[in-house]
Amino acid sequence: MIIKESAENYLETILILHQRNGSVRSIDIANELDFSKPSVSVAMKNLRENGYLVMDGNGAITLTEKGMKIAETMYERHQLLSDWLVRLGVDKTTAVTDACRMEHVISAKSFDAIKNHVKTREKGSPSQE
Repeated sequence: MIIKESAENYLETILILHQRNGSVRSIDIANELDFSKPSVSVAMKNLRENGYLVMDGNGAITLTEKGMKIAETMYERHQLLSDWLVRLGVDKTTAVTDACRMEHVISAKSFDAIKNHVKTREKGSPSQE
């Protein structure tokens, strides 16, 4: 399934906000991403219509299983890639920015190879830093 980068960012943001706050509303997403409320409302409508999230009568947003899978994938990629870049000597701000771009374009095969490499290095050398 092909999903646009912007949709992946919204889903990942919903996951992060839910972990941080316990509940998520459109205004929370707008504030987090510094987007206009109307832009977020249109995106939430599209994501809801495509089965990635549900909204209750009070406006609380919950990811569906389909939406959660994408959000968790993006979040895992973001975390691993930004941590990896920092370990390679990239400053944290640049690493986070680059990881945010990379997480959307890297193939599952390449990401899995990086992930396995990182895990292997962590197991093999406990005092790398």
